Amino acid sequence: MIKLKKYQDKSLEILRNFLESARFEGVKAAYDKLQSQRYGNQNFKPFQPLSGLENTPYVCLRLPTGGGKTLLSAHTIALAGKAYIENEYPLTLWLVPTNTIKTQTLETLKNPDHANYQVLEKAFDGKFRVFDITDFRNIRPQDIADRACIVISTFASLRVDNTEGRKAYDHDENLEPHFSKIPSNAEGMEKSEDGKIKFSFANLLNWHRPLVIVDEAHNAKTDLSAEVLRRVNASCVVEYTATPAPNSNVIHSVTAAELKAEQMIKLPIILSEHISWEQAITNSIQTRQRLEELAVKDTDYIRPIILFQAENKDREITVEVLEKYLTDNEGIDRKQIAIVTGDQKELDSIDLFNPNCEIRYVITVQALKEGWDCSFAYVLCSVANTKSATAVEQLLGRVLRMPYAKERTQANLNKAYAHVSSKSWPHAVTELHDRLVSMGFEKQEAEEVIYAQPSFLPQEKAPPFEMILASEPDLSNLDLAEKSLVSVNKISEGVFELKVEQGFNAALAEKLTTSIKDKKDRAEIALRAKIHIKHLPENLSPSQRGEIFVVPQLCLNFDGDIELAEAEICLDANGWSLLDYPTVLTKEEFTVYEEAKQYIADIVGQKIKIDFLNKSEQLSLEGIKTELDEVGLCRWLDKKLRAADIKQEILLEFLRRTVKNLLARDDIDMPKLVRGRFVLEKILQNKIALHRKTAYSKGYQSCMFGDKAISTISPENFSFSFDPNNYPSSINYEGKFGFSKHYYSRIGMMNDEEAECAFAIDQNPNVKFWVRNLERQPKYSFWLPTSTDKFYPDFLVQLNDGRILVVEYKGSQFAGSDDAEEKELIGKVWAEKSGNLFLMAWKKDDKGSDIIQQIKELLKYGNT
Repeated sequence: MIKLKKYQDKSLEILRNFLESARFEGVKAAYDKLQSQRYGNQNFKPFQPLSGLENTPYVCLRLPTGGGKTLLSAHTIALAGKAYIENEYPLTLWLVPTNTIKTQTLETLKNPDHANYQVLEKAFDGKFRVFDITDFRNIRPQDIADRACIVISTFASLRVDNTEGRKAYDHDENLEPHFSKIPSNAEGMEKSEDGKIKFSFANLLNWHRPLVIVDEAHNAKTDLSAEVLRRVNASCVVEYTATPAPNSNVIHSVTAAELKAEQMIKLPIILSEHISWEQAITNSIQTRQRLEELAVKDTDYIRPIILFQAENKDREITVEVLEKYLTDNEGIDRKQIAIVTGDQKELDSIDLFNPNCEIRYVITVQALKEGWDCSFAYVLCSVANTKSATAVEQLLGRVLRMPYAKERTQANLNKAYAHVSSKSWPHAVTELHDRLVSMGFEKQEAEEVIYAQPSFLPQEKAPPFEMILASEPDLSNLDLAEKSLVSVNKISEGVFELKVEQGFNAALAEKLTTSIKDKKDRAEIALRAKIHIKHLPENLSPSQRGEIFVVPQLCLNFDGDIELAEAEICLDANGWSLLDYPTVLTKEEFTVYEEAKQYIADIVGQKIKIDFLNKSEQLSLEGIKTELDEVGLCRWLDKKLRAADIKQEILLEFLRRTVKNLLARDDIDMPKLVRGRFVLEKILQNKIALHRKTAYSKGYQSCMFGDKAISTISPENFSFSFDPNNYPSSINYEGKFGFSKHYYSRIGMMNDEEAECAFAIDQNPNVKFWVRNLERQPKYSFWLPTSTDKFYPDFLVQLNDGRILVVEYKGSQFAGSDDAEEKELIGKVWAEKSGNLFLMAWKKDDKGSDIIQQIKELLKYGNT
């Protein structure tokens, strides 16, 4: 089974935490809590509940194209079943925007060799079934009872503006076995004219309250889709999309930088513009050939492919014209060309990854079929004057995927390439930028990854600024010196080439923008100039210039064996056994009882309805025979609670003692424990985590502090290096301060006070460069251990004298807190051992000094 990327793990972790919190605290409270953690004291968009389902989790996760939304959707089924729905085999309605994507999704979920199938196979021990909604009659009551049933449908199949003729809403006698145990007065069901409940699939969904997964929600009509969710009585709705609707409850966004850091996509995109379509084709072929020469040196087999976008039959550069040009003018063997249109499907049944395959050129018009995926596609050559943004986005998405999802050894094989003709793409940079934003890139990211010039050879000097205009610019507002830098050549009627060989800067760009008449040309030159200036050598960030930033890490010395100071090491150093901790749950910690025909788990004062999600379970607990006995429940819990640091026999004994102690209470019997087992699982999970934390804290204290402390620094063995090519910030800073010394071209999210602290660092003359350290990104950020978790200081600073300054900023509300004191203590241990500096910065310290003065004092006197 495919190992998830870190951003995928993080996405699922955030979703799991939200759903668990929503189960215990309510949906809005869970959302507010999550967004407060995400944005700090910044404002965030309030939760937008679904009318009619106000207490239903209704959230969105944003992933750019190529981020693996379908794979995460497959993982979501078991995750939501456990974290919120509390059903081992949840019924799932999986909604997609088109029939093509429905077919593709069904194929991946039914193919044992596909990762999506394997996720379900592992999650449900093979007990799952996947259905096309058109086959809902094949679902048996027993399937819903003891298998995870996943129904794939388009929104169109469930449209509710007119249910007539839609089979999901029709009465169907084949479904009668499902309705035999449903009360005739059940609420929320659609009824026929005689007042009886319709035996419809929509009513069946309504009764069982499905988990609803929405693929690319922005493609669905919001008003109609919301009514669909109400009709099926969704218990939980999770959307995965690249471009969320404005009213989506986005709980997590993945950036293109995170995909690049995980080697999922090729970046940057090298954009080359050509006067004629013939030049675009010739140059794209040359690019592909150079890439194939490099691919021979790579560790894996790669055969670079060009995707050509031709024009429709009623235009000039049709598929036939392009094919003839390739064979007659460029000498391309027809065996190396595949045509993919509505009429010709020459890629069907061809394995492009097979080394014996000869295809190197693919010609299409609007798009390849949805879901077509070959990471060997490296070059997009568009000679089509198309207004279809979707077609361009789809083709662009094809050339961004990284072969084998692994960075290539040849640098130019980590990039994507686009060749266009100016006639067809007069505003290429703007078009490419807008398409990337539509595919889920942040605007700032889109600006950074477009390089509007060839990039095979190192640039000895700044490349010229070039652009094709629709009309001759009026340069009368330029002075003589500026005019000498600018040349304008008329290529043909309505086609002018503007070029600035050297000396291009923001002031000149502004003047040139005002000199242009055409509105689209003005927008194009403004964006193009911004990107060009950002890529000039003098404007590159330290990481782009190749500066190295290395920080020694805190270690532990076990009689000469040096280990990184991680939680597992501290835990093992002190030794721990789960059986050393209590196995009693008091009535205050866990109780199950009946109240108003519903069953309640009372956990530390929080009353949680056990079976509010599933109407079919609203039966009395008294006298119920359960399939699980005491041993069976322990084994069920063991399977759910397994951990790498606890031996199975230890865990089973801990669970046996706990269950025995629960059953010894006068208010608990086996049926109640079985009914409340999902809540019990969460309680025990938290209990075990608390016991582990206690044991780790003891080990941490003995390793780090006191007479027997073994903390040390060993730079030759353990040092952290900031990756100059990757800075996977999920949210970027876009505030009022401007910075000139940040190590990367982008800066991770900061609140106002943190930004003030960063500005004080940036302005200090002793600072060479600094970085906003990313939270919970151990592969890309520096961290120090604490007694509970990893501590990611806010800022890492490289000083001109070679020392490193670590800064953690705390608002005044945290003064005297245990968290601040612990972080300062471990920070100073690191500083002492490494000979560097640590500062716990405050807006005003106890001497009344501001941040600027605090930094100045520390640099002068060092840590005391």
